[in-house]
Amino acid sequence: MATVLPLVLLLLFGALLRSPSRVRVRLPRRMRRFDATARWARTRFDTAAHGLAPREQLSARRAGPPLPPYRIKAMQAIADAAWGGDWRPAAAYVEAAATDWDERWSRLQLLQEIAHRDAAWLDAWHQAQPDNGDAATLRALLLVDQAWAIRGTEYAHKVPADRMARFTELLPAAIEAARAATLLAPKDPGPWVVMVTAARGARYSHDRFRPMWEGLVARAPHHYEGHGQALQFWCAKWAGSDRLMLQFAEQAVRSAPVGSPLAGMYLHALRELEQRHGVSALPAARDARPLLEEVVRSLDHVPADDERLPPLRHLLAHYLSDAGLHDAALEQFRLIGAWCGAWPWTQESDPVAAFDLARAAAAKKATSPAPSAP
Repeated sequence: MATVLPLVLLLLFGALLRSPSRVRVRLPRRMRRFDATARWARTRFDTAAHGLAPREQLSARRAGPPLPPYRIKAMQAIADAAWGGDWRPAAAYVEAAATDWDERWSRLQLLQEIAHRDAAWLDAWHQAQPDNGDAATLRALLLVDQAWAIRGTEYAHKVPADRMARFTELLPAAIEAARAATLLAPKDPGPWVVMVTAARGARYSHDRFRPMWEGLVARAPHHYEGHGQALQFWCAKWAGSDRLMLQFAEQAVRSAPVGSPLAGMYLHALRELEQRHGVSALPAARDARPLLEEVVRSLDHVPADDERLPPLRHLLAHYLSDAGLHDAALEQFRLIGAWCGAWPWTQESDPVAAFDLARAAAAKKATSPAPSAP
């Protein structure tokens, strides 16, 4: 099984297979006109003086630090056991999360990736424990995943009609499987996350969607993945609008409990706006600043080893800079360190150069004194 580990990790954590281009540095699209900043970055930008990671250490392979070896080893052991026909370590792994619903969902997602390669162990688990809610939820999740794999990630008008028809046919079965799972695990929000995800693809009306959402938040009011799926439902490309999506995201910021990354929903909403309409669609700086400052305060309380945090810090640094909050953006770049394998930098031909220029721009425009070198 020595060759399996890289496959699992790539599926789970999105590591980039290519190194950044060294042939030509292409500036970020929104910054190509800022030639003076680019010249300053090349000739005067001292990373150490601003408490930033040295250029030679920058890496676009990941958004943040890799998992500790002991966690990789434990995950590999679960995968090896499952592919060998033993479902019990997988079942125990999910059960050990107890009522930490975000963690339980994260563990289900690992099992989902394992089942992508071979799901025979899941069938054996279901046969041995037909009343197990985790096994039932995972089966429903795989149905949704199968449907989305057929559809692909393109906008609807670019998806061939036969694939869209098959996608639409599969979603009701996923919803029914998730409903069955709710009877086996009535307190678990996991089946409701599956239903919310499938309802988006099935183009449910607002009135049909709301009971599913209410069922989810009744069990886990601050479920991160659940909010992420609902944010997509409320965006313009699915069943909502830019206004409804932003309202949903702003409410998530205001309701985020201490230690939760839920406030990051606002950053995902801004990314959705930018990807769909371009920079001009983003809220004016005066409107975005108060919410971005709230996001900063909220994420400051998220544990540093939370795997959801690094991609959010990249988005936060990006949008703080857009809003003219350069000191706050620079602090995010310090916290990010040397990792730059995340959106928006990965949209460029050279993510390292894009990341380095963005943090140079923040450093040039920041007003607070630079800290001592780390």
